[in-house]
Amino acid sequence: MKVETIAVHAGREPDPSTGALREPIHLSTTFERGEDGNYPHGYYYSRAGNPNRASLERAIAALEGGADAVSFASGSAATLAAFTLAAPGGHIVCSSDCYHGTAKQLRDLLPAWGLTAEFVDTTDLGAVEHALRLPTALLWVETPSNPLLRVSDIAALSRLARVHGALLGCDNTFASPILQRPFEFGADLVMHSTTKYLGGHSDVLGGIVVLREAGSGLSRLREFQGAGGGVPSPFDCWLLLRSLATLPLRVRAQAASALEVAQFLAADERIEKVYYPGLATHPGHALAARQMRDGFGAVVSCQVRGGAPEALSSAARAKLFTRATSLGGVESLIEHRASMEGPYSYTPQNLLRLSIGLENVADLIADLDQALDG
Repeated sequence: MKVETIAVHAGREPDPSTGALREPIHLSTTFERGEDGNYPHGYYYSRAGNPNRASLERAIAALEGGADAVSFASGSAATLAAFTLAAPGGHIVCSSDCYHGTAKQLRDLLPAWGLTAEFVDTTDLGAVEHALRLPTALLWVETPSNPLLRVSDIAALSRLARVHGALLGCDNTFASPILQRPFEFGADLVMHSTTKYLGGHSDVLGGIVVLREAGSGLSRLREFQGAGGGVPSPFDCWLLLRSLATLPLRVRAQAASALEVAQFLAADERIEKVYYPGLATHPGHALAARQMRDGFGAVVSCQVRGGAPEALSSAARAKLFTRATSLGGVESLIEHRASMEGPYSYTPQNLLRLSIGLENVADLIADLDQALDG
């Protein structure tokens, strides 16, 4: 089936007891045992399993083309779960340009578990191969990356990981399964902050890890999900499943508008530099065109001439763009990333990250034009 059909039908079946097209929200925390002591319906306690969660996991696994998926209460919880596959005492190599929360986990949390981490530019295959000289359990890549939109070669990284006995994990949040399917290029697991494009409405928090194959990795993640307890609520799962049906339409429309915004900014003298893989001038454009489809994502980063003060004041003058963290919602957001990321940030001080929503693109460009006119 095509992705649009999967988005509408995967994980969705009419309710067998009522015929309702939308699955009811199963709020019960516990489930009845059979007379023989077993659980005939497959569920016994909501932390360990819930019908809404099972439907969501089936749907996202189908969208990514994976064997199964394990969902969590946030993207950070999903990332941490994936990192546990390197425990105990393992080594993780991670993209140097990555979500600051991911870097914080690797830097501050995982050493207590005996794990070590190394940050490397994953667009540089030589640097990655050098980093893999140490026995490595997991190679973790963001592509496109946050916030500099660097594009890494998933297929080439997969080959390197296999040679060195490592798993390849891909944070596919920025692209979504509509624009990029890492399993097609050899990734072993894919992570999403479902808060972003999969949720798409800025009203639900979540994360998920999808496995290319069933096996010990899936079993370990299931154990971590149940024992750790960081699971999404039934209503959160229901909201996410509701949003998946429109995912292809939303993401493609947002990516098309993002390209126009990026082209406008690239031609503007008030902008020092634009980061967007859809631009022919982007160093990863040709690679992105090969491993992405139907667009290059809906996040655009740019550096404003005049340094941090001008970047901050430009963001303050925006009217349609809301000054807020996050991305992937139907509304457009603008954010000064360095001030959000804290003292360990390597993000340029004059960089603004834009999340392009579903507003008319001419209106968005007009808003940026006036905001830059300070």
